[in-house]
Amino acid sequence: FSYDRGEFIFTIPPQLRASEKWYQGTADAVYQNIYTIERENPEYVLILCGDHIYKMDYSDLLDFHVASGADVTVSTIEFPREAACHLGVLEIDRNQRIVGFEEKPKNPKPMPSNTQLVLASMGIYVFRTPVLIQSLLDDAGRDTNHDFGRNIIPNLIGNTNVYAFNFKDMNQKDAKYWRDVGTLDAYFDANMDLISIDPQFNLYDKEWPIRTYVRCYPPAKTIWALEYEGRVGSAINSIISQGSIVSGGRVRNSILSPEVRVNSYSQVDECILMNGVDVGRHAKLRRVIVDKYVRIPPGIEIGYNPGEDRRRFTVTESGVVVIPRNACFWD
Repeated sequence: FSYDRGEFIFTIPPQLRASEKWYQGTADAVYQNIYTIERENPEYVLILCGDHIYKMDYSDLLDFHVASGADVTVSTIEFPREAACHLGVLEIDRNQRIVGFEEKPKNPKPMPSNTQLVLASMGIYVFRTPVLIQSLLDDAGRDTNHDFGRNIIPNLIGNTNVYAFNFKDMNQKDAKYWRDVGTLDAYFDANMDLISIDPQFNLYDKEWPIRTYVRCYPPAKTIWALEYEGRVGSAINSIISQGSIVSGGRVRNSILSPEVRVNSYSQVDECILMNGVDVGRHAKLRRVIVDKYVRIPPGIEIGYNPGEDRRRFTVTESGVVVIPRNACFWD
C-alpha cells in the first residue's frame, strides 16, 4: 500500500465520540467512525465483514455497482436452504434489483429456480457515499439493532436502487467457497476444511496468495521413531506451522500454529492448537481448540468424556472443546 497514492490500512478501535458505548452493531461500528469517511470523501465505500472466508476480486463488484447505477449493491451467493437460517436471505427481480430481504429467517424463502437453495447476502456491501452517510445518520437516531442486515439494507429497499451482485469465486474450484466463521463450530469446520487432501479453499494457490505477517521461526520438525516403544513423532493429514516440534507424539487431522510442541506418547486428533501450546507426555486431545501458550498437563484426556469436559471447559453444540488461556485443568 502506498499512502502517497491514497492507499492505506487503518486499524481503528471504538472512538466513543458519539456516545460512551462500544460498538452496538455492524452499522454502529461504521457510524462511530463516520468522520473518517467524511474526511477521505470517497465516491464509493465498500463494507466487509471480518469473520468471513472467501476469495473475491472486489473490482468486479465495484464495476457492477457503477454500471447498474445502484445506490447500494449487496454481494450474494446461492446457499443451501436448510442451513440459511443464520443468514440474510434476498429476493430479486429479473434485473437483479433486490425487492425483499429477511435477516436470519426461521423459514428461509427459496429461490424460484431451485427450492433447495436461497439467495443469501454475503455481508459485503458497496454504497454510494452520500447514501451510506445518510443511512447511518438516520439509523443512529432510531431504537434499532444498528445492523446493516437487520436495519440499514431493509430500510433502503424500495426507497433506493439496491441491487444484488452474483459472487464470482476466485478460488478456482467447482463449488463456490464462502464461510461465515462467526461461531466456534463454524470456525472449527473451516479450519478442518484446510487439511483435506484437495481442500476447497486452497492456501497454496500461487495465483491468489494469502498475505499475512510471518515471524522468522526455524522449520517445523518431527523427531523420535522408536516404534517398538510407541514413541514416534508423526503428523498425518495436518498443517504444521514453522517453529513447531512433534517430539515423539502423534498428530492427525489437526492444525498446529507456530511454536507448538507435542511431547512423547501424546495424541492430538482433529485439533486446532494456537501459538506456543505445549502438549505434555501421554496427553490425549480430540476435537479441541486450545488458545495460545496453554500448557496441557501430562496424562490428561480432553475430548473423550463429554460430561467432564463440560464441567471444566466450554463445549460447543457439536462437541468441540475450547480451552482458553489460564485454563484450570484440575480441581
